[in-house]
Amino acid sequence: MLDYLIKQPPSPPSSDKRWKLVNAAMRRHGYEAGGLIETLHTVQDAFGYLDEEALRYVATALHLPLSLVYGVATFYHYFTLKPQGRHTCVICTGTACYIKGGPAILSAIEKEHGVQPGETTEDEAFSLLSARCLGSCGLAPAAVFDGEVVGKLKVDDARERLRRWRNDDTGK
Repeated sequence: MLDYLIKQPPSPPSSDKRWKLVNAAMRRHGYEAGGLIETLHTVQDAFGYLDEEALRYVATALHLPLSLVYGVATFYHYFTLKPQGRHTCVICTGTACYIKGGPAILSAIEKEHGVQPGETTEDEAFSLLSARCLGSCGLAPAAVFDGEVVGKLKVDDARERLRRWRNDDTGK
């Protein structure tokens, strides 16, 4: 008699087994709005990013407006709406790094690889990001290559590392 009060998820967008992980995250929160961020984390962990199809599915399953789900996904820096590259390069643009040559490094990468901060190369070799501060001001200019902080970075060193990533899937 009260079956209509039990929230049921819609059918997943595809038969991809990763949707089971997403549904489990939503189920843990009773398909309530309070589970939105955990659900988005699960989608991103499973698929690598949040595409429109995933955002629509989560909005429908949690009975939320798409605008709210999109707003949360774009508000938090952790979430990304585009596929990421196999590698990640984060260039610091904080004050110390800016003064010591960060913009020149960023510009060289943009020019050579045709990618802007927040984008991924066409071959998906790497995603380029910029950060306001890495907390490594004594190492300025600094960057993070796949989680490794590299300080006193020179333009040529950054370019060489990224060339290797594009030529070698292992990045070594």
